[in-house]
Amino acid sequence: MIRVTDQIAIDERDISESFMRASGPGGQNVNKVETAVMLRFDAGGASGLPTAVRARLARLAGKRLTQEGVVVITARRHRTQERNRAAALAALVHLIRRAAVPPVKRIPTRRSQASVEERLQMKARRARTKSARTKPGNED
Repeated sequence: MIRVTDQIAIDERDISESFMRASGPGGQNVNKVETAVMLRFDAGGASGLPTAVRARLARLAGKRLTQEGVVVITARRHRTQERNRAAALAALVHLIRRAAVPPVKRIPTRRSQASVEERLQMKARRARTKSARTKPGNED
């Protein structure tokens, strides 16, 4: 089990990894070694995720979520497979942690009377400044 938060842990069996050749740094090594990691997490079938977290995860994942409900994360920044595996897993844990935080409900507020009056005074001052720029006797 991979501990994400105090209440959420995901099973390692819900995660699958595949490896491929990566572009980028590495010289000739890039053409020989499969260092890039494609991590697939079955969010739809994961038993450790509450329904609300699963829904927020689907929204946060965006393009990384397939139609089957699988989150796909690709890591190819580092030169070694181990570091790319760690980076992909860290990205998945970060995504689930963000999804675990419920959104804060917005409480609508009103502007204060002082701020409304200040805004109107600023507008009037600006209008006087602009009207002073016209030529004298040009009153249309």
